Amino acid sequence: MAESSACPAFQLGRPRYEQGSFLGRLRHFVDIIDPSTLFVSEKRLKECMKLLDDYKHGELPPGVSDLQLWEAQKIKQAIIHPDTGEKIFMPFRMSGYVPFGTPIVIGLLLPNQTVVSTIIWQWLNQSHNACVNYANRNATKPTPTSKFLQGYVGAVTSAVSIAVGLNVLIQKANKLSPATRMIIQRLIPFPAVASANICNVGLMRHNELSEGIDVLDSNGNVVGSSKIAARHAITETAFTRVVLPMPIFVLPPIIMSYLERLRFLQSNRRLLLPIHSLVCLVTFGLSLPVAISLFPQMSQIEVSCLEPEIAMATDCKVVTYNKGL
Repeated sequence: MAESSACPAFQLGRPRYEQGSFLGRLRHFVDIIDPSTLFVSEKRLKECMKLLDDYKHGELPPGVSDLQLWEAQKIKQAIIHPDTGEKIFMPFRMSGYVPFGTPIVIGLLLPNQTVVSTIIWQWLNQSHNACVNYANRNATKPTPTSKFLQGYVGAVTSAVSIAVGLNVLIQKANKLSPATRMIIQRLIPFPAVASANICNVGLMRHNELSEGIDVLDSNGNVVGSSKIAARHAITETAFTRVVLPMPIFVLPPIIMSYLERLRFLQSNRRLLLPIHSLVCLVTFGLSLPVAISLFPQMSQIEVSCLEPEIAMATDCKVVTYNKGL
């Protein structure tokens, strides 16, 4: 009995863990962002996809366990986009968000930033975010390249403007002590990144608002296209992008301002950057699964809240849509 609860019976396309609770979603997304999936070979990916295809058609070889099927689905979900069926470029997968994003976070949190360095790090951060948002969007409707470029320029412009503006204000605040000014300067990336992330998600996925996204009935069939569901999807994703940088850009500056006062580190200044990098990596690694677990990826919405034509097209009370990540 304990074994079956540890590994539930496999269901194709369904999450292994219950998505109705935060803990269940957290366990699900810890699987999705597992960095080990970045090292899965093409051969292993094809084996996983064949195994799932055999299961779908009732041709599963004897001796295949539920655990093997869950592992195969985990690998597929981490690498393949659920709407397009295509591989997501490695740096833009959710499993690559922490490994590829941590160096940028470290750069954003370096002390004594100049205007030029602030612009460079904010540009790199929003460029990475824009590509991650686009790669993990709801792709049930095609997005023109022009829309992508408009969103990218808007996101980068907002991030750089906010960050530079806040830096200039702090430098002009002569009443603050040097120590207080340094701490505040280190905290500046958070409001800049949080507000820019909202712009980034909204601008990169603006096409969904005008075109709508597919909503599915209980059997997985497309009922119709809904702009209201698209608005919910983008709002939920934007909220996670505000929560995500909160611990990443708030905790490391506070921790480092304390550690830098330790006598050991004052006499071994060369250790500051490695320790700073480790603190950033740990907070980023812990923050990502918590933030994206706030809402299920396949979210549900009552038909009565959607467009009248959706309600007329189905008998279901609730429909499902891919929120995106």
